[in-house]
Amino acid sequence: MKYKIIVTRKFEKDLKKLTYAEQRQVASKLKILQNNPLYPSLRTKRIKGFDGLFECSINMDIRILWQYKGEDIIITIDVGHHSLVDRL
Repeated sequence: MKYKIIVTRKFEKDLKKLTYAEQRQVASKLKILQNNPLYPSLRTKRIKGFDGLFECSINMDIRILWQYKGEDIIITIDVGHHSLVDRL
């Protein structure tokens, strides 16, 4: 099943803070996320203490925070360096 990705304003704003190369990595991983959120290279995991919030890895430093809406929609919440989970 292919998911529809909804990008939030916060996600777009934080994406612009990344380098061009990092933005390209994010775009590539979003395509994978859209097709299979549990694909091994994403290292998807549920964030403890937050109901229905997930993170996946872009590289060893950058993460995407997201959640499901219904059965076929993924809403991107935030993107940034690994410490972004600490900002929640």
